[in-house]
Amino acid sequence: MSAEKKILGKEEIEKIINEYAEKIYNDIGDIDNFAIIGIHTRGVELSDRIRLRMETLAGKAIKYGTLDISFYRDDLATMGKLPVLKETLIEFNINKKNILLVDDVLFTGRTTKAALETLMAFGRPYVIRLFTLVDRGGRELPIQPDYCGYRVEAGADDKVRVKLSGIDKVEDAVYIVSGK
Repeated sequence: MSAEKKILGKEEIEKIINEYAEKIYNDIGDIDNFAIIGIHTRGVELSDRIRLRMETLAGKAIKYGTLDISFYRDDLATMGKLPVLKETLIEFNINKKNILLVDDVLFTGRTTKAALETLMAFGRPYVIRLFTLVDRGGRELPIQPDYCGYRVEAGADDKVRVKLSGIDKVEDAVYIVSGK
């Protein structure tokens, strides 16, 4: 029987977004050479929230895009079903841009690897930084977030579930669901 434990609530998620948006804004320097790209699905919602906060700080629009990594996944052949495709939308030249890649949970590193490969099909950014709301450990690849809202050690059989109001139609929260 699985057990669910809430590890972040709406207020904590909002605080993480606001604090990291300000930190990233202060770190990037040239806002005109910067863009945010969210990985579907919840990375897109998080990237929108970060972008909106950074636009308030900058007083101007920030380039943004969305990324579907489905065809770059290294487990596509073993999934047993076709992935649900979502839109990759990058309407600007990423060459020599400072890119913030946004995802909800970092686990093995394979999603990030697929996202990097997908991005490279669009050009060669100057630098790519990674923001993840939750780093749950368990890496299989040498990938680490540059910005991480919350770190938790979850077991290999556990799941980290992120719920966001804009997608899931429930209050923002993050849960660990025990696999045993």
